[in-house]
Amino acid sequence: MGSFESFDGTKLSYELDGDGTPVLLLHGFATDVYTNWVRPGITDALNRAGFRTIGLDQRGHGMSDKPHDDSAYADEAMVRDAQALLDHLGVDRVLGLGYSMGARNMLSLLLVDERVRGAVLGGVGGNMLEARGFGNAISDAMLAEDKSTITNNFARSFRDFADLTRADRVALAAVMRQSRPALSGLDKIDVPVLILTADNDPLAHDPGHLAAAIAGSKTAVVGGTHLNVVNNPEFHKVAVEFLSEIHEVV
Repeated sequence: MGSFESFDGTKLSYELDGDGTPVLLLHGFATDVYTNWVRPGITDALNRAGFRTIGLDQRGHGMSDKPHDDSAYADEAMVRDAQALLDHLGVDRVLGLGYSMGARNMLSLLLVDERVRGAVLGGVGGNMLEARGFGNAISDAMLAEDKSTITNNFARSFRDFADLTRADRVALAAVMRQSRPALSGLDKIDVPVLILTADNDPLAHDPGHLAAAIAGSKTAVVGGTHLNVVNNPEFHKVAVEFLSEIHEVV
C-alpha cells in the first residue's frame, strides 16, 4: 500500500491495483480496503474488467491514521481526503464505487468535484435525504465496556462488526459523533449514478426515493443484508457491469 499526507497532515493509506480506467473505492464504516473490496473479490472483478482500482483506507480505518479527536472528522474531512488522494495521484477523471459511509462520502464528492464522472452507491437509499439519527447510539456502542449493555440491536451489530475487524473503536465513535445533515442539491448531479442495495437492508430504505432526487440515476437490488451484501457475486456483477457501461465518460 502507498501512503500520503492529506490536507491536514493526517497520514492515509491507499492501494492501487490493475490497469485501465480508474475507479475510486470508498469503503464502509468500521471496515477498510481489504475487508470491503479485496477479500470479497470486488477489486479482482474490477481489475479483470479492465479497471484500475484506487482503494482508500479512510481516516479512522485500516492502515490510515486514526485520530481520536472529534474535530479530525468534522467539515467533510473524509470527502476532502478523497480529493487529496486524487490530487496526490494526479488523477483528473475517475469513476467511483462507495459503500454505506463510503457511498455517502462519494455522493458528497459528486457534488463538489467534477473529476468523478459516474458512480455506484452501495448500501444507501432514502436515508441520504434525511439527517442521521442513529450516530450517537453507534458511538455509545463503540465505547461500551460491556456489550451486554447495548440495547439498540442495530448499534450492537456495528459493535460486533468492529470487534470482528479489530477496528479502533474510539476513532469510530468520533466518526459517528459527527453531524451529518441531509444532503441537498442532488438534482445538480449530471453524471451516471447507480444506487445498489440489498433486499434485506432497512438502513438503505427506499432507494427509489434517492434515485428520484438524482436526475438520470437508476437502482438495482440484490440479495443480502447491509453487512454482507458485498460478498454476493451478484453485487459484484451489477456494479462492474454498470461501470463498464459508462467507462467511456472518463
